[in-house]
Amino acid sequence: MLNLKTITAGALGLTMIASTSFAQTVIRVQSVIPAKADEVFMLEDFAQDVSDLTNGSLQIEVLPAGAVVGVRETLDAVDSGLIEGGFAWTHYWSGKHPAAMLFGSPVAGAGVGIDNIAFLSWFQYGGGKELYDQLWDEMGVNVKGFMLQPVGPEALGWFKEPINSMADFRKYRFRTPPGIPGQTYKDIGVASVAMGGGDILPALEKGTIDAAEWCCPKPDSVFGFQKVLKHYYLQGLHQVVVNADLYINGDVYEGLTDLEKKALEVAANASLSKAMSYRIYENGKALKDLTENHGVILHDTPEDYFSEYMTAARASLEKNAEENAFFAEVWQSQKDFAEIAVPFWAGAQTSNANLGKAFADTLK
Repeated sequence: MLNLKTITAGALGLTMIASTSFAQTVIRVQSVIPAKADEVFMLEDFAQDVSDLTNGSLQIEVLPAGAVVGVRETLDAVDSGLIEGGFAWTHYWSGKHPAAMLFGSPVAGAGVGIDNIAFLSWFQYGGGKELYDQLWDEMGVNVKGFMLQPVGPEALGWFKEPINSMADFRKYRFRTPPGIPGQTYKDIGVASVAMGGGDILPALEKGTIDAAEWCCPKPDSVFGFQKVLKHYYLQGLHQVVVNADLYINGDVYEGLTDLEKKALEVAANASLSKAMSYRIYENGKALKDLTENHGVILHDTPEDYFSEYMTAARASLEKNAEENAFFAEVWQSQKDFAEIAVPFWAGAQTSNANLGKAFADTLK
């Protein structure tokens, strides 16, 4: 079995194309998802920005899932230098450190009302980026991370019949994410079943599960859940914020010029905005198609879901904070930020939501 830690520096794989006037560095980035996914489309957009900002001296080549190593080996392969870069959601690495969840998928908005836009405020101006940079040292990996793609909130999910209360919800075997979000469902009595995205539709068709969540209207429709289930609920708490990021081997990153490092930083900041903008429109088009052409019925989530899930999520966060000092430090930073920012932002967003709902109701 290949031991990634034994890979020598010579296997870093940086491609240097040299001439008398121009040198080009190519960083291979293996994704954990198929090449046709929206996340890869936006990653390619990020790569183009990096190329443009460096006049072509730094190129990012996106490889599909499994091109060099298995999905679960991606971060270890970047750490060892077997591949120069990787792309995944931060919470994929919660097994290496539980605090990864607070950056990649802070359950129930970190229990303090942080949505995807407020999360960016914390990350960029509330101390989050500095803690994110520290995360890789806490994991013990030789990696430079760049947060690229915030998504959220994710939909509660798909059901065979309408659910009017948590009592109805508990009747179903429900596909959930792994880790704290899925465990929180178990804590409130939902039969939570974790599985990969590609396994969900076959499991629904076989009756292994009765209901499911994955992400949002566009990715959900690509998987084809509408073929089996017709009742769709947009409002969920399990992944109000979900972030995908880029990992570059630390030695590779240090070997870049100052201009190339700055280009990565600038392109990453641009990607944070562009990814959200892209997803709003794409999900809007997908939801319209689902409801108008596939018989999907959109519902509001039962009120008792929110209080039950939030209470259980807070208990899970507190347990992890008691057991891990860095987790506690990151969560405290989010709580301190929320005390200042969330009262304003929640109030402002209520106006925005009511405004949007008033218009949406006229379309029914």
